[in-house]
Amino acid sequence: MNDNDGRFADLVPQGKDFPSSDDPRIHSPNIDALARKSLLLKKAYVQQAVCSPSRTSFLTSRRPDTTHVYDLHTYWRKVSGNFTTLPQYFKNHGRITAGIGKIFHSGFKDDPISWTEPYNRPDHSSYEDGKTSWMFLNDSQLANDPLVDDKIAKAAVIALQDFATGGKYANRPFFLGVGFMRPHLPFVSPEAFSHYYPASSLHLPSNPYAPINMPDAAWWKSPELISYTDISALHFQGQVNETLPDNKVRELRRAYFSAVSWVDSLVGVVLNELDRLGLSNNTVVSLLGDHGYQLGEHGMWNKHTNFELATHAPMMIRIPGLTDNGIITERVVEFVDLFPTLVDAVGLPSIPVCPENSLNVLTCTEGESLMPLVHNATAAWKHSAFSQYPRHKHGVDIMGYSLRTDKYRYTEWVEFSYQTHKPDWTRNHGTELYDHTTDPDENHNVASDLAFADLARSLSNRLHAGWRHVSPSINNPSPPIVG
Repeated sequence: MNDNDGRFADLVPQGKDFPSSDDPRIHSPNIDALARKSLLLKKAYVQQAVCSPSRTSFLTSRRPDTTHVYDLHTYWRKVSGNFTTLPQYFKNHGRITAGIGKIFHSGFKDDPISWTEPYNRPDHSSYEDGKTSWMFLNDSQLANDPLVDDKIAKAAVIALQDFATGGKYANRPFFLGVGFMRPHLPFVSPEAFSHYYPASSLHLPSNPYAPINMPDAAWWKSPELISYTDISALHFQGQVNETLPDNKVRELRRAYFSAVSWVDSLVGVVLNELDRLGLSNNTVVSLLGDHGYQLGEHGMWNKHTNFELATHAPMMIRIPGLTDNGIITERVVEFVDLFPTLVDAVGLPSIPVCPENSLNVLTCTEGESLMPLVHNATAAWKHSAFSQYPRHKHGVDIMGYSLRTDKYRYTEWVEFSYQTHKPDWTRNHGTELYDHTTDPDENHNVASDLAFADLARSLSNRLHAGWRHVSPSINNPSPPIVG
């Protein structure tokens, strides 16, 4: 089960780790309850902070430079390799696989080879295809034109009934993917959920300005938000240190939080049906978002960056009998770790690590199974997560490669070849280093600070060496936990 843009504030007991400290307490009782029975991964990072590259990455367990998917239109089976997906692997091992809503990004015909059942992607309501960035709907409006996520939840309930006693697939093992759309733009939800966020609870971001010493390549003008008529009417251009009017910022944040609570209620509908049908005790449940989200912090909106709020996303995995009392880990993990983890959690054959060139290898992983953290939340683990984001600046293709350790975020924006899918580390268009022990909101880039010179050099070496050099599955010694 995966949610879309993720910035859930109150996945107990993590407090403010996913959102910024300026967010109100989010009303998410169903997700909170799931977190209390799950492996809760407080430091989980996507490989690229936008829908399709992120989904392609965690569904194939390969990174963007292997999938060659960096945008919303490219289909990995056409540009890189015929890689086996997570649901396809379950299908190949005798599971009934069904998908509902947004699992793969739209435009791929939902990858029919991955599913045994016809894919179910309900239509959006007319309100969700509108031109304004947010909307609260009353009961009368919803009765005449229900929101897509309501349709997705109802379809998921029907699908679960197929696997219960009396259903057409009773007693058959299954994989069910449920992808809710919200909280994606436009932030549309039932009016009732806005009541959890009265005006007194809404605050402006404390850092509506670009980081000090931020390189130009790191900036994002937020065109996705600007495309809505209520935003374009404000003549907002998304320039560095340009901000929306305070009332609009509060409106958008309230609408986003309300959409999160709306999705939480639907997560509850699905999980309650799983309980009612007697399927909970032998069903692994994972919940995640495909990236994080910026809500005016640094003056930016949406995702599309390598900043913490864009790359850090919710992830939890409930494994009956192993996580019943809740397990919380602070270890740095990546979304490419999901595929091998779910395979191991249900006892399917483990996924091998990908070789250097895996374009002709159907099934392999560029991540790590998280099962060691299920058994010991403080186990020695890889010390770095890797994310990236493309830019085109001054006629040059650039890729921002970002390394997140327990304490630091280090990023280099370097020239990139789409023919070789490799960076040229010698052609650098900007470097960033943020010390999360003193600057968790990433407001001060200290990459050029002499006091951090040795650290920056060390992190640069790690970044250039890549994920293989921190993977415990590739004959590396136990990685250090510090740094």
